[in-house]
Amino acid sequence: MGLYDWKHWLVLLVVVLVVFGGKRLRGLGADLGESIKGFRRSLESESQAPGIDGLGDANDSAHEKVRPRELTGSGNTPA
Repeated sequence: MGLYDWKHWLVLLVVVLVVFGGKRLRGLGADLGESIKGFRRSLESESQAPGIDGLGDANDSAHEKVRPRELTGSGNTPA
């Protein structure tokens, strides 16, 4: 007779149904489902934003243009 016994969950389910009612629980479930769908849509649209993909290319080309000064053995040292 632990906490996870099926009889305890059945009693809890009956109490929740009596307190809230079936119609209200259905509405809460539908609202929860819609909010999860909206969250997923926002994540998908955010990952497909054009600014995010183009950002990596701009940084790569900027790094290619900058080259370190080569030091020679003639005693030239950077100031």
